[in-house]
This record gives sequence, structure tokens and C-alpha cells, in this order.
Amino acid sequence: MSYHPLRIFTGSAHPQLAQEMADILGVELGKSTTRHLPDSEIHVMIDEVVRDQDIFFVQPCSQPVNDHIMELALYLDAFRRASAHSVSVVIPYFPYARQERMARGREAISARVVANLLEMSGAARVVFVDIHARAIQGFFNIPVDPLTALPLLADYFRKPEYEQAAIVSPDVGRASLAGKYAELLNLPLVVMQKRRTSFSTTEATHVVGDMEGRRPIVIDDMMAGGSVLKQLNALYDNGAVGKAAFAITHPILLPTAIERLDADDRIEKLVVTNTIAVPPEKRSHPKIEVLSVAPMLADIVNRIHQGRSISQELILV
Repeated sequence: MSYHPLRIFTGSAHPQLAQEMADILGVELGKSTTRHLPDSEIHVMIDEVVRDQDIFFVQPCSQPVNDHIMELALYLDAFRRASAHSVSVVIPYFPYARQERMARGREAISARVVANLLEMSGAARVVFVDIHARAIQGFFNIPVDPLTALPLLADYFRKPEYEQAAIVSPDVGRASLAGKYAELLNLPLVVMQKRRTSFSTTEATHVVGDMEGRRPIVIDDMMAGGSVLKQLNALYDNGAVGKAAFAITHPILLPTAIERLDADDRIEKLVVTNTIAVPPEKRSHPKIEVLSVAPMLADIVNRIHQGRSISQELILV
């Protein structure tokens, strides 16, 4: 049991998530101020005493990515200088996770740069959810909790209308995660093979598994431009029936994704989590369902603070 008070603070990326976590934990959300100066610099200020406290700072680094990363680094420095006992970073959406290796010569390994920045800025621990590349955990020399929203998303599909569905992995890289969905829901697994045609676009080339007579539940860790929405033709060409559903942890949802969602009547539901702040116009979209990760994150924070173990079903393996 820790003798250092538990505190939840937040940056500007997702204060609603931090407030929901604080409410569940029964603590006041910490007071702080972020200002964007006229020359685009960021100024941060902790508005209360944090000496000898265990701080959990909530900041998913979604758009604008670089502003949110810089804000996070500045707060880490401020907490260190204010003599906080420890600062754990709860970063549900980890930025630059798709740049975790050198795919070609002379490229930066950007995810490693972010990991170095957090560690050198004073983070004592990092918590993230459904990271795109699991190897990023090894970029850190501090404790890392790689969580998954899989149980939360899978529970949504425990409904009679999905009993004849199939879990679809959009590519080989997500097959392991899709296999866990299939196991939890007792549904068959189908894997799509795709070819990347540019930095931001892909096309499906093969479908491995029996899709005949089943409705698709396509899973992925994130959706940005919505290229995966274009791959439905391959599934229906291989016998898929009924309306398709998507289970996505991080709803980046650029305008092209919303356009594709609106344009395809075969898509019934896009089920996402609030690891990223979902604006009201997207929350109210008839095809988008948002599930909250706040209870899971609040439980994890409480367990870390009390020195208790974390349930294995919530760890991404």
C-alpha cells in the first residue's frame, strides 16, 4: 500500500477521460493550465502542490500529435521540478507507433524517439492501450503496462445477431489479436492478406478462411483514413452475408473514413473506444458506437498505486 497520495492530472488531449477516471477513483482531478502562446509555443503550469504525490498523467497523443507530445513532456518536467514522488504516464493512444522500425534505409525510428523523450523527461511508468507494434514496449527502460481493450470490445458482440458472424483480421499482422477475439466469442477466424500500394493505402489480395454465410466483424487497433473500409468487397466476394461491423480501439477517423462509412450501406456499426477524444459530431453518427475505457484504466491505476498485480486478460500479449 502506497503512502503517497494518488492524483490524476490531465493535459488538453482528453480531459473528459481523465475526469471520468478521477470520478471512478473518488479523487479530485488535479488543477493545471495549458496555454498556447501567439508564437505557437506551449506553456504549462501545475496549479497546486504535488510534492511527494503519485501522479498519473492522462494524455493520449492524438491530433495534433506533436503539440500533445510536447505538452506531455513539459508537464513531466514540471512535475519533476515540483518534487512529485512519481509520475506515471497514461497514454492510451501512443503516437508514432507505426514507425517502430526502419522499413527502408535512412528512416527515423520515430516510436523510439518518443519513448526516449518520455523516459528522459521523467516518466516513471508508461501505460498504453492496444499499441500498433508490441515491440515498442522494449524501447523503454522503465516499467510499461501494455493494455488491451479486447475484452471490452468483444463483450459488445455477445449478442444473438452476431452468433453467425466471423472475426476478420484485416491483415496478417493483426491475426494474433483477431484470434483472441475469435476465441473469446467462439467464432471462426478469417484473415485477409493485403498489399500496400502507397504510404497510406492498401488493397486486399486474398481471404484465408471460410466466410461463406457469415457476417463480418472486422477488428483493428486503429482507423485513420479508413482504408480497411474499402476491403469489404473481398469478403462479400467470398460469401459474406448481412451487415458488417468493425471493432476499432483508436478512432482517429480522418474525414475520408467518415465519408467511406457514410457511403457504404453494408457497414452497420463501427464500435470504438474513447482512448482518443471523439468529438460530438462523430459520437452522434448513427453508425458509430463509443465504449469507455475509463473503468479499465481507473482499475489499472488503482492497482499500480496499491502495488497489486494486473489481470492477465487486460495485458496485450
